[in-house]
Amino acid sequence: MKKNTGLVFFPAFDYAISPTHPEREERLLYTQDQVFEEGLLDFDNIKEFKPGVATAEDIQRVHFCVPGIDEIVHASHLIAVGGCITAADKVMTKEVDNAFALVRPCGHHSYRVVHGSRGFCTLNMEAIMVEYIRHKYGVKKIAIVDTDCHHGDGSQDIFWHDPNTLFISMHQDGRTLYPGSGFPDELGGPNAFGTTINLPMPPDTCEEGFLYVLDEIVMPILEEFKPDLIINSAGQDNHYSDPITNMKFTAHGYAVLNQRLAPDLAVLEGGYSIETALPYINTGIILAMAGMDFSHIQEPDYDAESQKQPAAIGAYLEKLKDATFHHWNNRDTLREQVYPEQEFHKRSMDVYYDTDGIRETINETVRSCQDCGGTVVIDSRCDDTHNHILAVQIPRYACAPCRSYGEEQFNKTEIGRAVGQYSQAFLQDKDKDSYLSK
Repeated sequence: MKKNTGLVFFPAFDYAISPTHPEREERLLYTQDQVFEEGLLDFDNIKEFKPGVATAEDIQRVHFCVPGIDEIVHASHLIAVGGCITAADKVMTKEVDNAFALVRPCGHHSYRVVHGSRGFCTLNMEAIMVEYIRHKYGVKKIAIVDTDCHHGDGSQDIFWHDPNTLFISMHQDGRTLYPGSGFPDELGGPNAFGTTINLPMPPDTCEEGFLYVLDEIVMPILEEFKPDLIINSAGQDNHYSDPITNMKFTAHGYAVLNQRLAPDLAVLEGGYSIETALPYINTGIILAMAGMDFSHIQEPDYDAESQKQPAAIGAYLEKLKDATFHHWNNRDTLREQVYPEQEFHKRSMDVYYDTDGIRETINETVRSCQDCGGTVVIDSRCDDTHNHILAVQIPRYACAPCRSYGEEQFNKTEIGRAVGQYSQAFLQDKDKDSYLSK
């Protein structure tokens, strides 16, 4: 059945990490040419919209930018995020049935605290879009299915304590690819345990394997979770021709995936085979979302023989299915084992910003709560930049004790220049849609 599909293009002509970097404007220019060549915009059910510009308020619903937004965010980031928000508005107001934001630079490696760029990402577009939708339209249960070849570690971090967001990442095994995370036992925080699902696949996984994981794991879990909205974090670097990954997915496979997943919104993430993959993948996704025939979508160098998946990969994915459903079906029992009953839980992380060469140490405390996602307090330090900040996040739908705890932590924090003191403190209150700093 045909659907009305919205498209938002933003190639970011004025933004590139370097002229030869994989994440550059040509990533979308070839796709635009293909869309025009195929005449997709001549169809009445495919409509193009211009991106808006994200505001500081949009960003501050998700991120703590250090030392501030102006110091680390480029105008292109604001327009890329604005394009996602535009797509969301068109879907939520029912001007279209679904929408695809073909924008750059990408964002799913961006954590809650942002000191710079990592994995080519500065602002997490999907997360900002999710919180915008919740703030403006009141949608509660949302699922994000990340199909980028790299684990969406930033999205995982942002939604780690959110029981109302199901985050599923299909990616190449982190033992073989950046960022080295995304394993099946990474299942979420104490108040959202089980709503993070990682599906690491071996290098050389073909279309058969990807669609097996989708049909046998992703779709049944989505059906049980029953989200009000599905977002595809649509990275395209699983393609067999991508220069920086090791997978064997196809343009046709991406189209089938989107046909079966039926996302309300899709956002372009990675994908660096600029000429031989992206134009065909994006065209296939657009046709699939629009409910149109995509059977003719095929790369010029497609070789059916190369799509014969080794039996060992199929066996591995069957074991992955068993392990995933063991975690999913027993998440309440496993939570008690992973997170013993206590008032607060802590975790520590070392984060490397490979794009900007920054090393960050994070110490995080979350309040255990049966009524909400729990207030989160983050101590973040970058020794090389002398930035040492305290960030407090009061969750959406916060209970009174979590709100009181978060406000207390922010109010008692002293700012100073002495060793051990904080250079800045932030309070992000999702329910009040407020953001304070000192």
